[in-house]
Amino acid sequence: MDRPNVMIKLPATDAGLPAVTAALAEGISVNVTLVFGPARYRQVVDAHLAGLELAAAAGHDLSRIASVASFFVSRVDAAVDTRLDKSGTAAARSLRGQAALANARLAYALHETVLAGPRRRALAARGARPQRPRWASTGVKDPAYDATRYVTGLVASGTVNTMPRATLDAVLGHGEPAGDTIRGTYEDSRRTLAALADEGVDLAAIADELETDGVARFQDSWQQLTHDIRTALQGR
Repeated sequence: MDRPNVMIKLPATDAGLPAVTAALAEGISVNVTLVFGPARYRQVVDAHLAGLELAAAAGHDLSRIASVASFFVSRVDAAVDTRLDKSGTAAARSLRGQAALANARLAYALHETVLAGPRRRALAARGARPQRPRWASTGVKDPAYDATRYVTGLVASGTVNTMPRATLDAVLGHGEPAGDTIRGTYEDSRRTLAALADEGVDLAAIADELETDGVARFQDSWQQLTHDIRTALQGR
């Protein structure tokens, strides 16, 4: 495509992670998508570091290789809130809308740990860029929630936030970011996830379900795209 800022989107699945490493090893910038939990994010980080290490060994200019890890936010709350609503307890009701931010903030805590680690420092010394967390699925699914919650609640250095137009308009209209809203929240976030577990919410299982659903959606989009291209070519 002859554009230095092109990123190839690859899913953070068991099948996709080796492809992430292989693409980075060839000097190809990658958007690792469909990340729903810190455990999977840890694997994404490892795949990224391994790819850059192979790229360095092959003589690639690491400063030209970029990557983001697309961590999905609002879909987590939508799935968790459904389970909490079925529970119906006072404790469950008090946890509505808290899972997604806590989940994402703990992923950022891992990001900070990796930045300070020896593998990342060695790559940085060779000019490698850090893989940035990219907050995806930032439009609220529940109209009772403020439209800016997944933007103003996830402010920290080195991150990217991608917003649908309605969310962007809301942020421009009344969003009030109050500096860094991630660091300093880690203990509260861990307590939130522990409380969810006490209510029977299995976040790991939910992440697996959301990943499977996300892959299916991407497959549908790809099939529609290829169908439209074939149709257009046949009409020429």
